[in-house]
Amino acid sequence: MIACARRRGGRVAAGVSTVTAGEIALPSTARSASLFVLFALCLAGCSMPAPKPPAPTLTMPGTWRTNVGPGAPVEQGWWQAFHDPELNAIVTRALANNNDIRIAQSRLQEYQARLRIAHSAQSPTLTASAGPTRARVINAFGQPAEATVFAGSVQAAYEIDVWGRLAATTEAARADLESQQGLADATALSVAASAASSYLNLRGLDAQLDLARATLQSREQSLKLARRQFEVGYSSRLELSQAEAEYRATAAVVPQLERAIAQQENTLSILLGANPGPIPRGAALTALTAPAITPGLPSDLLRRRPDIRQAERAVVAADRNLAAARDQLLPSLRLTGSVGVQAYSISQLLHSPVQLWSIGGSVLAPLFDAGRLRAQAAIAGTVRDRAIYGYEGVVRNAFAEVDNALVSVQRLREQLDEAIARERAAAEVLRIAHNRYANGYASYLEELDAQRNHFSAQTSVLQLRASLLAAHVDLYRALGGGWTTPVR
Repeated sequence: MIACARRRGGRVAAGVSTVTAGEIALPSTARSASLFVLFALCLAGCSMPAPKPPAPTLTMPGTWRTNVGPGAPVEQGWWQAFHDPELNAIVTRALANNNDIRIAQSRLQEYQARLRIAHSAQSPTLTASAGPTRARVINAFGQPAEATVFAGSVQAAYEIDVWGRLAATTEAARADLESQQGLADATALSVAASAASSYLNLRGLDAQLDLARATLQSREQSLKLARRQFEVGYSSRLELSQAEAEYRATAAVVPQLERAIAQQENTLSILLGANPGPIPRGAALTALTAPAITPGLPSDLLRRRPDIRQAERAVVAADRNLAAARDQLLPSLRLTGSVGVQAYSISQLLHSPVQLWSIGGSVLAPLFDAGRLRAQAAIAGTVRDRAIYGYEGVVRNAFAEVDNALVSVQRLREQLDEAIARERAAAEVLRIAHNRYANGYASYLEELDAQRNHFSAQTSVLQLRASLLAAHVDLYRALGGGWTTPVR
């Protein structure tokens, strides 16, 4: 009789005797079955109780903190809502050629193979062997003898999944694959959002460069006028120097923006999986408008974000791996069989070989391994707990990203309205200041100050337009970009 030690978990491995059919002489089939059942029940006492998962701390908010008004729900292909054919083409290229997406797809293929490996353990294995063997042995008379043996055989083996360990391993591999699919979808969403944001920022820089060049032409006209007035003695050298300084300051903005545009083009080219180079342009910044978005309820986010799906399936995989690790403490039943032929010559092997066969089963029972299997199960339990903590963190981060995007859209919209009003007021100030200076009622310094304020206000409007469009992209991404949980 085999007694089970509850304090330690182990497994009878190679080099330690295993209980195999045919090795123990039993008086009857009924007694053999009874002993096996008794043996299994005894070893079942070695099972490790499942560690309890950590208490949930995640609470679901009822509504978002910020309301941006009614709008359309987020759908796949959300970048088409900006109505820019070049933007559509850029995002399409990024999704097709981006290196991060290719890496994610390659990793997905790896986990598909891992699932096939795990599932194959639940199926029988069939192997074949053949070949000659030359050996020198001691015969029955105590004399050395040499002989060549030709043999061939086919072996079959099958492990009966009594406790569900192999099934749990397969379920864990399937959950890992689904988690990687969520990661691949999250990567695609991130690349699409990054490509759209980079393009919109590029159009914002283009608009600022156009403004800077137009302003530079205006400053050049002002400098020419100041120089003529100085030459005829109508104004002082101070006003000429002020006009030249303002012209040089505006001229310095142009190469600064050109440098930023080149860098933005290179960044976007890398996202597209291409070498650094120019990027085709579509609609102007002022022609781009993002439609309003309906964020829905916070609870809907759990089905609309691929990274949440990834974290959720990671919890399932960790839980199934824990179940498989606990089942390692229980006995396993393996059936084996083989059939083959053997002969002392090729002719005998072909015409009258000796037929060989065997059939049997073995129980591999955990007895003692100094606590290794229990420690592995404990490790699997901590991995499961960390996966739960990670899932809660991903969900909370998703809530924060949506709230941040919503408040950005709302406040940037308000900022843009104020900036437009400021730009109109600054334009009126510049008009009055120019008339006063032209009619001799004010110095050039007054007009110069008005020019600076107007240029600053115009630049601020363009920057806020680009930021508002980028905030809509962030909101699209935070809401999952139209992605939905796959139906299982």
